[in-house]
Amino acid sequence: MAELQRHHVASGSYFVGKKSPMLLQAFLGTCVGVAIFDPAANVGGLIHILLPSPNFPDNTYQQKKYATTGLPLFIDALLEAGAAKNRLQAALAGGALVGPIDERDLALDIGGRTVEAVKSILQKNNITVISSETGGFLTGSFSLNMQSWEFNNEPVGQNRLSEKLESGLPPPSNLDAFIETLEPIPQVALKILRIINEDNYDIQSIAEEARKDQVISAKTLKLCNSAAFASRHEIASLDEAIVLLGRDMLVKLIISASVKHLLDQSSQGYSLCKGGLYHHAVGTAQVSETLAKYTGRVPTPIAYTTGLLHDIGKVVLDQYVAIDYPLFYRKIREEKDVLLAEKKVLNTNHVIAGCKLADKWMLPDTIRKTIKHHHHPGGTTPDDDIVHIVYLADLIMANFHSGLELEAINTRYLASSLEWLGLSTSNFSEVIEIIPSRVFDTSADLAG
Repeated sequence: MAELQRHHVASGSYFVGKKSPMLLQAFLGTCVGVAIFDPAANVGGLIHILLPSPNFPDNTYQQKKYATTGLPLFIDALLEAGAAKNRLQAALAGGALVGPIDERDLALDIGGRTVEAVKSILQKNNITVISSETGGFLTGSFSLNMQSWEFNNEPVGQNRLSEKLESGLPPPSNLDAFIETLEPIPQVALKILRIINEDNYDIQSIAEEARKDQVISAKTLKLCNSAAFASRHEIASLDEAIVLLGRDMLVKLIISASVKHLLDQSSQGYSLCKGGLYHHAVGTAQVSETLAKYTGRVPTPIAYTTGLLHDIGKVVLDQYVAIDYPLFYRKIREEKDVLLAEKKVLNTNHVIAGCKLADKWMLPDTIRKTIKHHHHPGGTTPDDDIVHIVYLADLIMANFHSGLELEAINTRYLASSLEWLGLSTSNFSEVIEIIPSRVFDTSADLAG
């Protein structure tokens, strides 16, 4: 039997095809996955839906993101591929709650409302639902075998779970020693971080600093032309990057290139895929930037770089998580809070490790403060805006772009963080809607 080729169906997209040795896979938190197939015509596919419907009725952009616009397109594509509507069978998964909610916050049950919209559309089209595993709080891996038309839904990382209940790992007392040996962020990047936090800089001074490090210059240019950041033209020099990309984009690329080697870990620790930590960091940075622009509370370069570095402490703990992965994963499922799971298994957490790194590298206070508080935002001054922004960005990534890394965000601060930034639970779905689609278009191998 031919080995199944895995195909990741990203948030806000679908795949339709004929019978073939392929496994369609979507990682679902709040999002909803719908597999539909016609076993007689040997046609099927999977759609990965973010939201129930557009917040603005005349919105015709990114229609695949929504149940009310994307699901009809998906059904039409199945029919065009040769399926018959009267033979279609559907399976549903996902739609987890953003967090424990009460009656005042029903608007936060985006997953539940998306499931309702999906079921309504399927009913109107007389499509039989043969399985529906929706709701709950856990991230799931939903798949459709395009050869046998079998579907499966299981918690992400289930294949790594064992009966191991006690840790054989002593408390990581050598964390400080490891931090001392950890290759630091290049000095050029640290200087640029400090420059932009002063919010008084020009593009030439940034480029001049980058040119002082040939390695960083080369990595920046490589990232400029990568799938995640590519412009319409190939960029061959920093001077071209300045002209074509502008100041803020150049800053983002330099910092991203500088930390990629730290975050680009294997799939043995926190990462659920190759480079999972890095992809989650970049996604959180992009969402933070979007929220900063939307609220007008924080300069976008600061939001991006802070979001990029918020989980830097995981670089320190990654080796310990890899050693004790089965127990760590079990604790995350029990606690639904990554900090509590880390404390019980490792006797520390990535916030503590991140603050130690921030002190050693002399990162700007804004970044250090966010590293320390991004799981429990609070505060009373405008300086705390960035903490709330990164908390929300991290939460959005964990719920709407899962499958990258082990993460469980405490949702008790969601409503208060939205309120702090001048938003409300009623327009939370609008916040999700403005997130650029590229955030969810991860091309990494998400095979778990």
